[in-house]
Amino acid sequence: MSSPIPFLDLKAINQRHRDALLQACERVIDSGWYVLGGEVSAFEAAFAQYCETPHCVGVANGLDALTLILLADGIGPGDEVLVPSNTYIATWLAVSAVGATPVPVEPDPLTYNIDPVAAAAAITSRTKAILAVHLYGQPADMQALAALAQAHGLRLYEDAAQGHGARCHGRRAGSLSDAAGFSFYPGKNLGALGDGGAVVTRDAALADRVRVLANYGSHIKYHNLVRGVNSRLDTLQAALLMTKLPSLDADNAHRHTVAQRYLDGLAACPLQLPHTPAWAESVWHVFVVGAPQRDALAAALKAADIGSLIHYPIPPHLQPAYADLGIPAGALPIAERMAQQVLSLPMGPTLSLQEVDRVIAVIRQHFGVGA
Repeated sequence: MSSPIPFLDLKAINQRHRDALLQACERVIDSGWYVLGGEVSAFEAAFAQYCETPHCVGVANGLDALTLILLADGIGPGDEVLVPSNTYIATWLAVSAVGATPVPVEPDPLTYNIDPVAAAAAITSRTKAILAVHLYGQPADMQALAALAQAHGLRLYEDAAQGHGARCHGRRAGSLSDAAGFSFYPGKNLGALGDGGAVVTRDAALADRVRVLANYGSHIKYHNLVRGVNSRLDTLQAALLMTKLPSLDADNAHRHTVAQRYLDGLAACPLQLPHTPAWAESVWHVFVVGAPQRDALAAALKAADIGSLIHYPIPPHLQPAYADLGIPAGALPIAERMAQQVLSLPMGPTLSLQEVDRVIAVIRQHFGVGA
């Protein structure tokens, strides 16, 4: 009997780094320095360089990264921020956290990322920024969004929680806007062994404001310039992330190989397969297919001991948390259709091609597609 294929095997991913991770833990324990310090500074410098930006500020998680960007940039009550209609709710929550209003914009039906044409139509006199998401690891069309933002005097940000290492027109995610927020949640392409996040930016003043806000509003202990929060990248997590960062590009390359195997093997199946524009380099955080009978496909995979997940089953505008916006069902049909049809297949840097072929075989059999 074949072994189960998990959706994502975090244990196997981190087992590859076990010795180095243990050494990093010992280094932090022995240092006696457990908040901020050299480990955090070293990772910030390395991750800034990786993202091709001059500044990185480590924070507690990806949601805080986005919230602190908006807060540091003066986005607040009365302002509108354009956000994708299809995304994890954290993108919207960051906007709400600073008192601004998230305005959903439908995606390009092929890429599932925010549509610049639809974004242009959503701009009002209250619009202050666009918060694009590199959904599923594929960069949004930041070149078109940058032109739109410049034309209307808007700020442009990236929710890069799923886009570690992705490129748009040759440039890294994180370097494509005024500022970007990253998450290091364990399941991300660069995952910690707990929560973590970072803000990267070309803007030194913005980076400094984020750093102050994230540390109780303070540069110097007991000297508080503004009303800040406590959102700092944990010293131990910084050390662990520093251990894993050198492997990120190789891991992403393997994800690309897996994705291409899926694309080739599932081409004859009645599925909407991922579409990557020529200018985009996806890092395949997840491999998402569209299936009108999604639940039946998920059941077939489960029966074969193959994991799958739905990213995301309920769009933010239909969540009780955003009932106050009064956006009715049917108002955002592309996002709602995606929620009903998308299914994420197993993906990760430790997934073998033999396992990928088994997933493909089960799906082809489910649809009655011959060899």
